[in-house]
Amino acid sequence: MFHYTVESTKAIDDAVQALEEELKKEKFGVLWDFDVKETLNNKGFDFNDSYRILEVCNPGEAKKVLEKNPLVSYFLPCKVVVYEDDGKTMIGMPKPTTLIEFVNDEELNTIAKDIEDRMTACINEAK
Repeated sequence: MFHYTVESTKAIDDAVQALEEELKKEKFGVLWDFDVKETLNNKGFDFNDSYRILEVCNPGEAKKVLEKNPLVSYFLPCKVVVYEDDGKTMIGMPKPTTLIEFVNDEELNTIAKDIEDRMTACINEAK
């Protein structure tokens, strides 16, 4: 699977807040919190599903991978999505290890695995 997704017992806003707190512990900051429902409704589209797309970055890790291969910029910043599905709150992300495979660099695979493990742990703690 290209993604890692878990069910949360929290409401969307609470899950986002918990996720931000956990990500900070791993030096990931939220660069942007895109509220899809609010944005679409403000643009005149009737959209009732709650989706929050967080763009997150660890500057040290970003510098490391970008210096190794500029094509990695296509995958940055990392995304974490918090949304409702059949009344359940879900938290998920595309797996960095899956995305980085397109670059074909073993050293980058190792870095992506570390980032994925840390972000997965944050998601698990936030749920």
